[in-house]
Amino acid sequence: MQNCAIVILNYNGEEMLKRFLPSVIKFSQSDVWVIDNASQDQSRAILEKNFPQVQLISLAENFGYAGGYNWGLEQLRGKYEFFILLNSDVEVSEGWDSKLLEAFQRDEKIAALQPKILSAQNPKVFDYAGAGGGFLDTLYYPYCRGRIWNVIEEDKGQYDDFCLVDWASGACLAIRSACFFEHEGFDAHFFAHMEEIDLCVRMQQAGWKIAYTGDSVVYHLGGATLDRSSPKKLYLNIKNSISLIYKAESTFNFAVIFILKFVVEMLAALAYTLIGKKEYGKAILQGYKDFFQSKEQFLKTEGYKKFRKKGPSFWIYWDFWVTRKKTFDRL
Repeated sequence: MQNCAIVILNYNGEEMLKRFLPSVIKFSQSDVWVIDNASQDQSRAILEKNFPQVQLISLAENFGYAGGYNWGLEQLRGKYEFFILLNSDVEVSEGWDSKLLEAFQRDEKIAALQPKILSAQNPKVFDYAGAGGGFLDTLYYPYCRGRIWNVIEEDKGQYDDFCLVDWASGACLAIRSACFFEHEGFDAHFFAHMEEIDLCVRMQQAGWKIAYTGDSVVYHLGGATLDRSSPKKLYLNIKNSISLIYKAESTFNFAVIFILKFVVEMLAALAYTLIGKKEYGKAILQGYKDFFQSKEQFLKTEGYKKFRKKGPSFWIYWDFWVTRKKTFDRL
């Protein structure tokens, strides 16, 4: 078994591959693979012509982030001890992959971890997706060291450490391959968004740990596949967040969390409608509707250890909007 494979999922990302793949090839010590989600552009031709050292797995259709990685990584089962799942719009730095692998040596119970993720557009600030490590509040709203809601911190070395977190970003996720397959990979019903959080929660319920290491650094463009402010992403985040909670919590706890989230998010839907953004209000309603229509697809994980959240915020919505605590060090 070889040590590590860097695996990039691609869908119609020819421009992203041309821009970001050269840094991955230049600065990586691991094998590089691309899983192509049945792209309709010139992605595969570009890979074959310009990047012959990159190994390609071609899928028959677009299975999304979750299904794409599940189907693609199945072809690498048993070949590598670690996978580094990397978005196609990420630029890496020297030694980034070896530093990620070294971090696993800190604790044999670490299942997955992420590097420090900065913005490719402005490398002085953290990236929205993952930043300095991810946490969840009591209602499962995600936030990060370096990013709370839409407030992004400048990188001043404040998160150049190693720590345990609640979730590691799918923009750059290093994971033990045995753990990935043991937990049946990503939940393909999520299609895209929050599937890495769901997997991190499930692994922790089974006794594993999730970590962050700040000595490995990557730069994420973000929004290359789906704009982070789009109604589609809001819909996916609403539906998948409820699905994650349904799987992770007892029936009683889910009911309590669901009621609280429902009140908050219906108020948000109303606010969107009042300011003329009806499509966002509809996205929230559709997320709830589709959860109820599909919830029987999700297998609950009752019987696992209770998921203990590590972050300082009980309710990040209250901290941010009411008490105005907009950076992680104030929580």
